[in-house]
Amino acid sequence: MSAMLQPQIILLKEGTDTSQGKPQLVSNINACMAVADVVRTTLGPRGMDKLIHDEKGNTTISNDGATIMKLLDIVHPAAKILVDIAKSQDSEVGDGTTTVVLLAGEFLKEAKPFVEDGVHPQNLIRSYRNASYLAIQKIKELAVSIEGKSLEEKKSLLAKCAATTLSSKLIGGEKEFFATMVVDAVLTIGNEDRLNMIGIKKVPGGTMRDSFLVNGVAFKKTFSYAGFEQQPKKFVNPKILLLNIELELKSEKENAEIRLSDPLQYQSIVDAEWNIIYDKLDKCVKSGAKVVLSRLAIGDLATQYFADRDIFCAGRVTEEDLQRVAAATGGTVQTTVNNIIDEVLGSCDLFEERQVGNERFNIFSGCPSGRTATIVLRGGADQFIEEAERSLHDAIMIVRRALKNSTIVAGGGAIDMEISRYLRQHARTIAGKSQLFINSYAKALEVIPRQLCDNAGFDATDVLNKLRQKHALPSGEGAPYGVEINTGGIADSFANFVWEPAVVKINAINAATEAACLVLSVDETVKNPKSESAQGEAAASAMGGRGRVGGAFRGRGRGMRR
Repeated sequence: MSAMLQPQIILLKEGTDTSQGKPQLVSNINACMAVADVVRTTLGPRGMDKLIHDEKGNTTISNDGATIMKLLDIVHPAAKILVDIAKSQDSEVGDGTTTVVLLAGEFLKEAKPFVEDGVHPQNLIRSYRNASYLAIQKIKELAVSIEGKSLEEKKSLLAKCAATTLSSKLIGGEKEFFATMVVDAVLTIGNEDRLNMIGIKKVPGGTMRDSFLVNGVAFKKTFSYAGFEQQPKKFVNPKILLLNIELELKSEKENAEIRLSDPLQYQSIVDAEWNIIYDKLDKCVKSGAKVVLSRLAIGDLATQYFADRDIFCAGRVTEEDLQRVAAATGGTVQTTVNNIIDEVLGSCDLFEERQVGNERFNIFSGCPSGRTATIVLRGGADQFIEEAERSLHDAIMIVRRALKNSTIVAGGGAIDMEISRYLRQHARTIAGKSQLFINSYAKALEVIPRQLCDNAGFDATDVLNKLRQKHALPSGEGAPYGVEINTGGIADSFANFVWEPAVVKINAINAATEAACLVLSVDETVKNPKSESAQGEAAASAMGGRGRVGGAFRGRGRGMRR
């Protein structure tokens, strides 16, 4: 009787949504599989693109897994994990974002029947971690190094890696053209770690083939005043002065008060303003610089002054472009025009202003330190150029990674099939349930070649059977065989130059396994309700706060106009 009368213990706020146990885990797995299905069709050279329309009315056409995941605005807490791994793959390696989401989704899909049959998730997690460790060891074993090759050989090897990345993008039709451009750009910046040293400028119009690479810096002509057209537009071996100051007449503050006893004194005040600016301009000219760039405005007086003395000037140059000019020409950005010595001036072989489409570009080429490059992209539609920029970003990242970690593996699903075969073989040596789990992990890895076939419209079962047979050969000669996209058969990916840096695969398998294990380890979801009263209080306090701020400064007279 006493048990019936015990009061009920209320732990969580009313309206809190808790779900736990097996159904909750299965629902999380389903959510992750749904996300993987969204990007599934974008994998590989024959992948389709997604058109995403956001609430601001912007449309994005993209094939890049990370871009799609960012724009999807996913609210499901478990599915957000897949968005995070796509972002981490993008920032770490640059390519393989679709792969990583697909693998994570597939690992969970293979785990689902076991979960439904009552297997404890920790057993699955243990086996998956073990399988991923074995898979990564195998990739390192199979990877081929490109170290110690001559520069020419290295260039062609890196271009092949870039072409593999670009083949799945919108600009895949011109992949050789862009691959060489990307490799040249990356080799130009050398060991420089800052990615923004490779600038990408977009100019609508023309064809993709009209895109070009500048070994130096190029930026759009900035806003200019009268007198600009009288300035020379081409210099050979000029000195370059970089400033972070305004070169224009500054009007004094209106509420300054000056008492004069003689009207002639007023003229001297006006003259002082002019003398200050003329003094600044004179110092710029005396420094010997032929090109003057400033982050702030260069006024009409200064523009005309420089034009009369055959000096080119550009004001309001963006911070990023100014920094790149500084890095390329060896100059230093100055915050004053006093005491300008030769050491702070930059130099380059050739400066010219060139017409590109409707835009005019200022181009600095043949820079001494040469640690920067600019790719000028051309193309029809704006969305197309945006997507081309994203594709080139992926290719640039891949080439940088291949330079740093100089090992590559066969692409086209070859490495996935080989690891899958190795894990199946290894699973047979294990007694116990773990054998089944590692087998399911191996089966999940086959999703990459299968999806490549599906996206290209081939019979996936047929191609996978051929691949399994080839990879099972005892001699091991079938290891580099992957899907041949053009014919719908199988081919040696190494011989066909379908390569990718080993680090891409290692990172993808690591991240996908981690994400799958993370989702599997969650056994309860608690969703706190947004209490209405709390929202009301927050709104009231915000209003009250505003009122107090307003009252604090009342009655102090008018503030100074800025």
